[in-house]
Amino acid sequence: MSSELNAILPRVLVVSRRTVRKNKFVDFVGEYHLDLIVGYGAVPVIVPRVSGVHTLLDSFEPIHGVLLCEGEDIDPSWYEQDTTDLSQQELEEIRRIHANDTAIDKEKDSIELSLAKLCLERNIPYMGICRGSQVLNVACGGTLYQDIGSELSKNVPLEQRVIHMNYDDYDGHRHVVKVVEDTPLHHWFKDSLEERGMKILVNSYHHQGVKRLAQRFVPMAFASDGLIEGFYDPNAYCPEEGKFIMGLQFHPERMRKPNSDEFDYSGCPFAYKEFVKAVIAYQKKLNNSTGVENSLKLNEEMENKRKSIVRSFSLAKDLYTTGLELNSDKESELEVGAEFLESNTAISVQQEHRLKQMGATFRNGRPCIERLKLSEDRENKARNLMAKMSEEQLSELLSFYHTMGQICSEVLDSKIYSLVQ
Repeated sequence: MSSELNAILPRVLVVSRRTVRKNKFVDFVGEYHLDLIVGYGAVPVIVPRVSGVHTLLDSFEPIHGVLLCEGEDIDPSWYEQDTTDLSQQELEEIRRIHANDTAIDKEKDSIELSLAKLCLERNIPYMGICRGSQVLNVACGGTLYQDIGSELSKNVPLEQRVIHMNYDDYDGHRHVVKVVEDTPLHHWFKDSLEERGMKILVNSYHHQGVKRLAQRFVPMAFASDGLIEGFYDPNAYCPEEGKFIMGLQFHPERMRKPNSDEFDYSGCPFAYKEFVKAVIAYQKKLNNSTGVENSLKLNEEMENKRKSIVRSFSLAKDLYTTGLELNSDKESELEVGAEFLESNTAISVQQEHRLKQMGATFRNGRPCIERLKLSEDRENKARNLMAKMSEEQLSELLSFYHTMGQICSEVLDSKIYSLVQ
């Protein structure tokens, strides 16, 4: 049963945070996040904050969603280290006041920025809470206030200033935010907003925040001092279709009444509910695009290319099994498959070793290997051709090539292994 669930339930990557316990480093993730993810039908996969993990992120595939939350300040060198107006004395004072947050964690930065960029490249659902929202903005070219009190608060009227971090009332502290109409946040908190206008009270645990919002994002909420408290990409938001790119500066999962697990507002858990909905839809979409049993609807041009590749593989199989010489009139047909394999299959060191062991088993091996080398001219021609194709055509071609590449890699490995045994 557990293996079946592992194959069915979508996976959400969550990066842990480092702390010190008994003079040793310990990684942790807040359970409120994990409870909500599990409760709505996904599996949280913890990515440990350990040196070198940022180079091993491929090992966590498949990735159906990423939730980033909590942590220390992001290294300013990722956005605007040389353009800050803060003096050295001011920076030292900030480090003194916010000692627990200003200890830069370069490894966590590398892991989380890599994951954020991966989500943006593949349209993987992403939700950033607090630091996670800042990571998302920086990954897209936005900037941050290194300290809200030093850079923002002093420039606004006294009555508009906001305490974003209250160490004396960590969980109980709230401040007002104004929600922007017709945004996801507006829809989630709609019932509460009707009673309070367009304002709600949110918690706050940060001394940094969005300074310049990346161009692709739209604000969803503002504090009275003008700080952006939530944003999203409207072109990448449709949970039913597996689209969700969003950052919230506050913690809706922790907005609970004193000594109770009851939320401050009925809309508080909706961020997680809609995020997991997108994660589930993304997994289905990913499975549909890579599943061997799912038929692909190709236009006439793509279907002809598919048939050419299939014929090429069939011819190669006959050469293997019969040992016959390759006729010159069939050479071009074989080349189609050779180009496909070169473009889509990475041969491992182990496979290369097995190929060498085969020696002369495959006749005319040298000419075939030469033909497998993809020249720069061919690559340029392919790019020019694809530049003229529509997004739908490119999507269909990518799905087909990805599927065929996986099949070819598995079958090729199996055949080579059986030949050398």
